[in-house]
Amino acid sequence: MASKWPLCPLVQLTDNFDDKRIPVKEADRNTGPYPYYGASGIVDYVDSYIFDGEYLLIAEDGENLRTRNTPIAFLATGKYWVNNHAHVVKGNSRADTRYLMYALRHVDYSGFLSGSTMPKLTQGNLNRIPIPTPPLLEQRRIATVLGSLDDKIEHNNRMNETLEAMAQALFKSWFVDFNPVKAKAAGKITGLPKEIDRLFPSSFQVSELGKIPKDWNVGIIGDLADVVGGSTPSTKESTYWVNGTNNWVTPKDLSALKYPVLLSTERCITDAGLATIGSGLLPKGTVLMSSRAPIGYLAIAEIPVAINQGFIAMKPKEGMSNLHLLSWARHSQELIISRANGSTFLEISKSSFRPLPIVIPPQQVIDAFDVQARSLHNRIVMNEKESKSLTEVRDTLLPKLVSGKITG
Repeated sequence: MASKWPLCPLVQLTDNFDDKRIPVKEADRNTGPYPYYGASGIVDYVDSYIFDGEYLLIAEDGENLRTRNTPIAFLATGKYWVNNHAHVVKGNSRADTRYLMYALRHVDYSGFLSGSTMPKLTQGNLNRIPIPTPPLLEQRRIATVLGSLDDKIEHNNRMNETLEAMAQALFKSWFVDFNPVKAKAAGKITGLPKEIDRLFPSSFQVSELGKIPKDWNVGIIGDLADVVGGSTPSTKESTYWVNGTNNWVTPKDLSALKYPVLLSTERCITDAGLATIGSGLLPKGTVLMSSRAPIGYLAIAEIPVAINQGFIAMKPKEGMSNLHLLSWARHSQELIISRANGSTFLEISKSSFRPLPIVIPPQQVIDAFDVQARSLHNRIVMNEKESKSLTEVRDTLLPKLVSGKITG
């Protein structure tokens, strides 16, 4: 890392608290309010704590030291427990702890790792890592600039958690628990606006799925969506990949999502590559679900996208809400998995997925749900787009600030 600041080994900038860590086997943990941290973040919640305050946790072992799918260095604040898979340090009089977190995110760890099978960052090697060390006041300025971006991203994440929970609670209330119908059947008010309240009946009928609202139907998911799969163009054929412009997605793209919104993909394929995939380029609004290892990663494609063979894709039929399909798939995981098979790993095929039973409400009820859920979903999309832009700004600024190319 070229830097105008002097380089100091981390040991000269930190106090180390590894000796205070206490690992606790999962079977011996008592559930409680305090986070239990491991190499990549919170792995559990326990009934006691050993750290109180702000410390910097740095992964000691694990494949993430190579893949860096999650941050290797991250802050922990408040009261919490740490096991022996994360180093625990604090900036000393020469270093700001938050600045160190950002500086360590820009480090090339490859020369400091040991272990051929499972990578490990020993305390000795951690201590040797050179860190650009501007004056303490400049460190704090850098941490403030980058921290303000992270704070906004975290604010968006918290908001999206609430919005997603509201959408799922609405679906469960209307289409799983049938709360409006139960309330009307009992002579109680539903609490819904009049124009929505009148859409729900006041009694139930018996169906093959049990009691469902009167005049609602039972059908199959294939009635509501065109169910398709995908494939992978040959990776040996460069004309399928080089300078591709068509978004192509794998379940890995979905596994990294915090919320079921797909805004971009890691790879693109050419028109020639797209021509090898029978389902072609799926339109924006398609519901994607991973169909194998594991089943159940979900997202709505906010971009046209082609998919590999690890997906079930649902293209809503006319009048069908993709948010209704998404919520149904989320609440029907046990049913979906029960129809899967496979000796190496579970997989659900398109032919097994299409006949899955679903309660089908009248179109007006679906439309009313879509209006309510769409406003929540659109805010999630907006927040995710903003967070994506903020992340790109932060990642661009980070090396320039840490190296001194620009000042905080």
